[in-house]
Amino acid sequence: MAGNFWRSSHYQQWILDKQDVMRERQKDLKDIMDEEYQKLMIFFANLIQALGEQLKVRQQVIATATIYFKRFFAKNSLKNIDPLLMAPTCIFLASKVEEFGVISNSRLITACQTVVKNKFGYAFGNQEFPYRINHVLECEFLLLEMLDCCMIVYHPYRPLIQYVQDMRQEEQVLPLAWRIVNDSLRTDACLLYPPYQIAFACLHMACVILQKDCKHWFAELNVDLDKILEISQLILKLYDLWKNFDEKKEVAELIAKMPKPKTQPSTSSRT
Repeated sequence: MAGNFWRSSHYQQWILDKQDVMRERQKDLKDIMDEEYQKLMIFFANLIQALGEQLKVRQQVIATATIYFKRFFAKNSLKNIDPLLMAPTCIFLASKVEEFGVISNSRLITACQTVVKNKFGYAFGNQEFPYRINHVLECEFLLLEMLDCCMIVYHPYRPLIQYVQDMRQEEQVLPLAWRIVNDSLRTDACLLYPPYQIAFACLHMACVILQKDCKHWFAELNVDLDKILEISQLILKLYDLWKNFDEKKEVAELIAKMPKPKTQPSTSSRT
């Protein structure tokens, strides 16, 4: 996304304070542990990824949708809206904002039904996707209201490409650094840090993993190394959690335990 990040709503309104995020999250942590909350966020990010792939949207659309999802639940409890409804709503909105094109109503719901039943049946007891397009449209209105219409999202991808080109390590380092950026969406990094710092952290991690000596290149940059370390630690904690997360065995129980909205649609509802 071209433009000035420092004048954007992303920087001015959506780089959040960690204490504020954790304070809001306490409502959900009365019912589930922090580790369980993190596992649920990993699962729903995976669901958004699968929906995006089913709908054949670009990775940037998936990334924007995931950040919308993270932003919503940074300021709302899981009791407010079912994440299973919020996930496709975020894809639906992100596809328009990122100029991918409007996904038709029927195609969206068909994709949800296919992904929930065929790929994540173990999580939902092989039940049908319970929502219809009227639920998505209503949820989209709530999402827009909560975002305060701040829909432009800056991602680490563009600065990452610029950095690896400057390092002249594009072929060797870029693919791994890119994957680490994608993984970082499953942490709170996108809520707490500017995209260029996330790009630096992911690039540094890729260099370490690939044993590329880039100390001189990093030393010449005017970058807050403490922030880079904080982001790296967030991502490493994600990998530790992910490594021991048996999604197929654990997630159904986590979803059953998850705080839920008071009213949910009947699985037989149709519009």
